Amino acid sequence: MKLDISTHKLFGYRSTLRTAKRLTEEAVRVVDRSVAGRMPDLRVVLTSERNFAEVSTAAEWETAGCTDKRTQSRSLRAAKKLARETAARAVPLNDGGVLIVVNVDQHPNEATFALTLVHELVHAMQTSRKGVRERLIAGLRHDLGVERLSRRQSRELDRLFEADEKEAYGAEHLAGRLVPAAAA
Repeated sequence: MKLDISTHKLFGYRSTLRTAKRLTEEAVRVVDRSVAGRMPDLRVVLTSERNFAEVSTAAEWETAGCTDKRTQSRSLRAAKKLARETAARAVPLNDGGVLIVVNVDQHPNEATFALTLVHELVHAMQTSRKGVRERLIAGLRHDLGVERLSRRQSRELDRLFEADEKEAYGAEHLAGRLVPAAAA
């Protein structure tokens, strides 16, 4: 498993990057031991609210194979509206890895960052399970209009997505092992 932590258009956040590296390395160990699956190669990108949508949608387009400019601009506009409320996002990549994009504006301290990081690492672990990566990519392709799914398949994806979210929220208690303040 490879781990790459970087920033995107984020200046003056060197101490935040050091903290993120330290917490991410420890969080990977904790989540890898506690959650079923195998940790894939990870790319963690720290960025601001302004650039969050740009980074995450670019990865989604590449994964889904979306080349339609109109669809890309529509999805970018929708992502920009949600970027203000979104703390982080895990996107499966074509090479088998996972990109985790973190909005640093949503994390005022280490405890909230650890909580978000554990949540997204659980999602990364879920992609290593049988059929999950294909399901996530099919959902991306459906959302971007590349390949439509039937209503039944779409409802099934939504149901499984909710189950994945429930598991990730249930594992957030692991953040208390990284930063004691996150347990409160």
